[in-house]
Amino acid sequence: MRTIGLDLGTKTIGVAVSDPLGWTAQGVKTIQRIGLKKDIEEIKNIINEYSVSKIVLGMPKNMNGTVGEAGERSLAFAEALKNKTGLEVILQDERLTTAAAQRTLIEADMSRKKRKKVVDTVAATYILQTYLDRVSKL
Repeated sequence: MRTIGLDLGTKTIGVAVSDPLGWTAQGVKTIQRIGLKKDIEEIKNIINEYSVSKIVLGMPKNMNGTVGEAGERSLAFAEALKNKTGLEVILQDERLTTAAAQRTLIEADMSRKKRKKVVDTVAATYILQTYLDRVSKL
C-alpha cells in the first residue's frame, strides 16, 4: 500500500505519493485550494486512485521547535483529514523543505514562473521522502 505526502499551504497543497513498496516518493500534483470540503474531496480522489493507506502531512514548526500559526492550521487539517478519510495521519517536520525544493529547482535552471507551479509538489516529495527514509531505518 502507498503513502501520500502533503505540503499544506494557504493557497495550494502539494501532493506526492510513494511507490507501492514505500521506498521512493514521486510528485503527483499541486491542488489549488478552494475550501476545506473541496480540498479533502480532491485528496480523497487521489487516495482512491493510488490505493493509499497512510497520510503524511507536513508540520511546519518554528526553527526553535515551537508550533506557530501555520502549525496550528496543519493540526486542524490533519484532524479533518483523519475524520473524513479514516486513515492514519502522520505529522512530519517540514522545516526548510520549501527552501530545499526552491534550491533544487533553481539548480535545475527552472524559470521562476515554472518553479512557482511545481514548488509545492516538490516540497511534498521532500516531506514524504523524509518520512519514508526515517521509517525504513526502524
